[in-house]
Amino acid sequence: MGHSCFRIRGSQAVVITDPFPPDIGYTLGKQKADIVTVSHPHPSHSFSDGIAEGYRLVQSPGEYEISGVLILGLNTYHDAVKGQSKGKNTAYLLEIDGITICHLGDIGHILSDDDIEELGNIDILLVPVGGVSTINASMAAETVRKVEPRVVIPMHYKDDKSKRDLEPVDNFLKEMGQTAVEPRPRFNASRTNLPLAIQVVVLTA
Repeated sequence: MGHSCFRIRGSQAVVITDPFPPDIGYTLGKQKADIVTVSHPHPSHSFSDGIAEGYRLVQSPGEYEISGVLILGLNTYHDAVKGQSKGKNTAYLLEIDGITICHLGDIGHILSDDDIEELGNIDILLVPVGGVSTINASMAAETVRKVEPRVVIPMHYKDDKSKRDLEPVDNFLKEMGQTAVEPRPRFNASRTNLPLAIQVVVLTA
């Protein structure tokens, strides 16, 4: 959807992550969801008023099971000094239809070995790459190398719609050695079509 917001549709539920307000540059439209996750209370990541009523809001660490979706909220930080500068951030691991998706929110540090062990195997990693208020391209690439997901989808970067002062996604693609990635409007995943090697997918907003 843009910024750090994704619409994830499973067989039993729709999850929307980090919904944004209208002034950010992207258009959320009229969205319906069963679950809305919020990584931290910044307005650009917590505009749940933009989602039609009837959803369950998850906005803190813990374990949840909602509409057939298993959710693990992991306490992380919005900076590299254990939250002393910008506060806390929640990374979410979602298990939907047998696929594990990790949304790192506005994380400001590289995941520790303990974090990675707690999250377990990750099929799809949604990682911020734009720097400034999150990890930058090189830190995001190092995170990918540590996590070893099957698919990585960059988020939270500057493009022609965003009004936020962030670095472009191209910096991350160069770090990953995959500069010829063609953006696509959606990505369909199942247990049978996940790639064997790490694949970078760029989604259009």
